[in-house]
Amino acid sequence: MKMTAQIDKTHLEPLRQRLAEFAATRDWDQFHSPKNLSMALIGEAAELVEHFQWLTQAQSATLSAEKHQAVSQELADILIYLIRIADKLDVDLIQAAWDKTELNESRYPADKVRGDARRAKEYS
Repeated sequence: MKMTAQIDKTHLEPLRQRLAEFAATRDWDQFHSPKNLSMALIGEAAELVEHFQWLTQAQSATLSAEKHQAVSQELADILIYLIRIADKLDVDLIQAAWDKTELNESRYPADKVRGDARRAKEYS
C-alpha cells in the first residue's frame, strides 16, 4: 500500500508550492508574469462581482447553495492568482497582510472612525 504524505491545508506555503508545481509541470510559468497574473486576477474579481450584480444587500448575504458554490469557486480563483503573483514577486502574503492591518489600525483609529467609511486622508 502506497503511503501519501499529509498536506497541511491550514497554511499558505503548501498551497503556494502546489500552485507553483502545477504551473511548472504545464510549462505555464512563461505566461505567469506579475502583469499577466494581475490581469487574470482582475478578470476573476469581475466574475465574482457578476454574482452580486443587481442583488440587494440582504440577498447578497443569503446566497442559495448553488450561488454560494459559484462564489466560492470565484474566490478560490482570486486567491490562486493572488498567491501566484506574490510568489513571483517574493511577497510573504501573510506578513504583508499583518503589516497592512497594523498600518490600517493606525490610519483608522476606532474611536475616530467608528460608523464612518471615508478614506483615511478624509479624517484630518
